[in-house]
Amino acid sequence: MERRRGKPRPDWETTVRDQGMVYGTPGRGEDGAPRAYWDESVHYVFSMDEILSLEADVEVMHSMCLEAVDHVVTTERFRDFALPEWAWEGVAASWKRSDPHVYGRFDLRYDGGGPAKLLEYNADTPTTLLEASILQWNWLKDTHEGDDQWNSLHEKLVERWGMIKSRLPADEVYFTWSSGDATGEDHVTVGYLQETAAEAGLNTVGLAIEDIGWDVALDRFVDLEESPMGAVFKLYPWEWVLSDQFGKHVLRSLPETLWVEPLWKTLLSNKALLAVLWEMYPGHPNLLPAYLDQPGLLTEYVRKPRLGREGANISIVAPGMEHQTGGVYGEEGYVYQLFDPLPEFDGFRPALGAWIVGDSAAGLGIRETVGLVTDDGAAFVPHRIPES
Repeated sequence: MERRRGKPRPDWETTVRDQGMVYGTPGRGEDGAPRAYWDESVHYVFSMDEILSLEADVEVMHSMCLEAVDHVVTTERFRDFALPEWAWEGVAASWKRSDPHVYGRFDLRYDGGGPAKLLEYNADTPTTLLEASILQWNWLKDTHEGDDQWNSLHEKLVERWGMIKSRLPADEVYFTWSSGDATGEDHVTVGYLQETAAEAGLNTVGLAIEDIGWDVALDRFVDLEESPMGAVFKLYPWEWVLSDQFGKHVLRSLPETLWVEPLWKTLLSNKALLAVLWEMYPGHPNLLPAYLDQPGLLTEYVRKPRLGREGANISIVAPGMEHQTGGVYGEEGYVYQLFDPLPEFDGFRPALGAWIVGDSAAGLGIRETVGLVTDDGAAFVPHRIPES
């Protein structure tokens, strides 16, 4: 694993915009200087052996996570995940029905010298998908023809939609995002996923989640034409869905209206998962020690809110170091995880985003920052595997 510099393609801004990336709030570079969010002036190089090792690690972690969901459901540990009690039965039923899932992203610490370490699992609303699937593949073809990349995302997404098509309660799938997202990233991500579903032969409709209606007479969700909605993909966190009356309608209408990602994934998108995994697999080489609501024996730790996002409300405690980020999360409680700082390359710290589609490892995206926390100022940089 190495960090390399390279010359950006001429007029690269137009190129990536034409490929769909209409967002790109500037990231932060050294000394806080503005930095392009998509930064192809640098990239990471991996050996094929490293990639094969990472692929194996990701599939092991995914398997362990599914075992953890089964454990939580079987032992009814929903309170540890700060889930409202009225949702417990619905979450358990979603898991027992095997409501179909599509994709997720593991955030990993990796330096090329040992097994990847799980930092968290974005299993419900992962973004940076277009960058990982389309943008960096086209960058590779334009700049390093003949090299390879860990990137079968597009093919696997199309294949996955085809596999779950027969398990959906309707031929038409609604792809929804929140119109409250000012960056446009959620809309772009949903639009790309909608394209992969259409390529798999599904009928698709795009709709802001705020435009979903509830028909009291039919006791069903309806679209703007007042037609019943049978299958809905949402890029909207389950913890937000379950915070109001909308969520109660969701649970009442399952499985007649089926949601992707499924309700059981609320257990995977919660950082309480990290502590449950450590309980179940203590000492596992892909895990860091983690505990619920207290640091246990840890003297160096990262305190993470169960439901935090984009590096908000993170506290790092280590000898000679105190670091804290702001935000609005934490009311639901915290998880304490061993502090294992991201490796440093040329003053930058990469976090690896390893994708899973269905139950198969599917690709890699990298975001790097100068700080200890990967936040909304992190830039996305591509990667390649040199031709041997």
